Amino acid sequence: MNAERPIIIGIVGGSGAGKTWLSHQIAAAFPTEATEVSLDDFYLDRSHVSPDERRLVNYDDPEAIEWGLLREFLENFRGGRPAYVPRYDFSSHCRSSECAECAPTRLLIVEGLWLLTQQEVRELLDLSLFLECPAQVRLERRLARDVVERGRHADDVHQTFEAVVAPMHVRHVAPQRRWATVVLHDPVSEADLEGVVSRVCKLLHGGSANDERLVPVAGLQSTDWRSAA
Repeated sequence: MNAERPIIIGIVGGSGAGKTWLSHQIAAAFPTEATEVSLDDFYLDRSHVSPDERRLVNYDDPEAIEWGLLREFLENFRGGRPAYVPRYDFSSHCRSSECAECAPTRLLIVEGLWLLTQQEVRELLDLSLFLECPAQVRLERRLARDVVERGRHADDVHQTFEAVVAPMHVRHVAPQRRWATVVLHDPVSEADLEGVVSRVCKLLHGGSANDERLVPVAGLQSTDWRSAA
């Protein structure tokens, strides 16, 4: 592995599983080397359709993402070229006219619901983490986020979770576990987090995701470790 090439980490899991939290924890361990990006910013722009039509879109289906734009971003970042992240507004389901440029760093952390569903994206990842989290916990976290940050009504959030989010989780999110390098279980322990940070550190220094030395501390029960698929 080329130690000079940026390392790309993918974090997947259900809505409210703690993907953003985990991304922040990993980035905090490499404060001068890490860039964080969310798959949420790559939702398709719906500004060309009416607000009523936007409300009918299933935003918990991978088809709601502009995957070509994400691949372009990842390939540019990986190749040391200018890489731009669109800005998406969840209240209007429209994309901002301005993009954010990501300066090159040694580590890129991308978190999102369905990163591993796309083979082209999986092939660009050096390490993939899947977060297992009970549905009730995910619902509680989604309620707290969507009501405060996205201006949704609690009843609507709860109804959408039961009618759309939960079945889409079973269909599209949960199956990604089979492609993950590491499966973490909520709540993520300090030892689990240290194990992930250690693996990322070794990757940054030229190690491999399949390196036999990259194993967890004996006795850890809340983390499944496996070779990359």
